Amino acid sequence: QVQLVESGGGLVQAGGSLRLSCAASGRTFSAYKLGWFRQAPGKEREFVAAISRGGANTYYADSVKGRFTISRDNAKNTVYLQMNSLKPEDTAVYYCVADRSLAIATTPHEYDYWGQGTQVTVSS
Repeated sequence: QVQLVESGGGLVQAGGSLRLSCAASGRTFSAYKLGWFRQAPGKEREFVAAISRGGANTYYADSVKGRFTISRDNAKNTVYLQMNSLKPEDTAVYYCVADRSLAIATTPHEYDYWGQGTQVTVSS
């Protein structure tokens, strides 16, 4: 099992940047694919980005491609989401996710482990 704890959320102006971090417990961090989802008020949970176990493969939602970058440091048991050129529509609670299956996944039910979420608010 793995436990996930996000940090780094906050309030930022449009055009600004934030870096989210997600620290994971456990000794088999590298055995998990990782990702980020987000959920805005009144909306369904939405895929943001994912990264493979070794970090070689990444995948992004079209809405964040070119602005967000997912990365991982297996030595530190941490996954990051660098968010640049933020827009008000990026405002949401951001969740870190993990799963032991191999294939990159973009739907919530394909991830077994979820963090508690961190709020990101982008003002216009």
